[in-house]
Amino acid sequence: MTTPPAYETEDDRWKAVQARDAAADGHFVYAVRTTGVYCQPSSTARLPKRENVEFFDSAAAAEAAGYRGSRRAGGDQTRVAAQRTERVARACRLIEASETLPSLDNLAAEVGMSPFHFHRLFKAETGLTPKAYGSAYRARKLREELSSPDASITDAIYGAGFNSNSRFYEASGQLLGMRARDYRAGGAGAVIRFAVGQCSLGAILVAQSQRGICAILLGDDPDRLVRDLQDQFPKAELIGCDDEFEQLIAQVVGFVEAPSIGLRLPLDVQGTAFQERVWRALREIPPGTTVSYAEIAERIGSPKAVRAVAQACATNPLAVAIPCHRVVRRDGDLAGYRWGVERKRELLRREAQS
Repeated sequence: MTTPPAYETEDDRWKAVQARDAAADGHFVYAVRTTGVYCQPSSTARLPKRENVEFFDSAAAAEAAGYRGSRRAGGDQTRVAAQRTERVARACRLIEASETLPSLDNLAAEVGMSPFHFHRLFKAETGLTPKAYGSAYRARKLREELSSPDASITDAIYGAGFNSNSRFYEASGQLLGMRARDYRAGGAGAVIRFAVGQCSLGAILVAQSQRGICAILLGDDPDRLVRDLQDQFPKAELIGCDDEFEQLIAQVVGFVEAPSIGLRLPLDVQGTAFQERVWRALREIPPGTTVSYAEIAERIGSPKAVRAVAQACATNPLAVAIPCHRVVRRDGDLAGYRWGVERKRELLRREAQS
């Protein structure tokens, strides 16, 4: 039987307010009709009469209803934010120290929350689900270990947190997109098929690994695009296009020309945990709309990492499929774009018209 999430009923919420329950902070706020203010459940403000209280799921919802934060709200919010950060940090340490990902129930129990609220909090703070965070962390550690010139693959296995070879080989292909020894050798042994074509934005290169599309590059010089791909996978076996692959590149070109048709292709996206958080957020931006770098930083739970967000956009290897062209400066200026600001402007124009 599934346990219902805590603090869902008004009776539960009122009991938490009466007890000044700090564990309830972040789950809801209560507002007082007679004063027009709202507080966190653990607020030290004088308790109001029950008939004067109403509850909201968030401070934003209370403010939308016309309430304002109490004079104690600044201190309450600082303490709540610290509690949220500490809980998520503790869960991250548990994930990083575990050979296999702890279950959602176990992680929630460790930080004293219900699974429902813990999952929501973790994603709000990190931009990833606990499962996605575990995969991204393990992948980053594995890449770091394999990149060390003095470490053997066995050293990398244990350095990345795997306690047995069997578990490592079960997961390494998914984490790296290829065998560990192939990744360490710059893609040696990996087979990457690619094709270069033309679209209205210039030359376009599409490359596919065993796991999915691993590069979509735009530019003026087709030869330069091929060299960029070789730099990315210096020892992989690169195979030029065939008739079957021509159909795939036609799908990408068709999407560039008419964004409204959508692009549904398997992607092989490999980046750091932070890059993957940014790229995931980019893919959630609807066509025809733009957001600022600051908004993306807020969405992934790192509001001060605006420059890092811009850098993640600049290193995006999958033009169009990961739509970094939809990110602009706060003032609406298009700023930079890896494949040229004019291409960015044209992509946005087409999406606005579709």
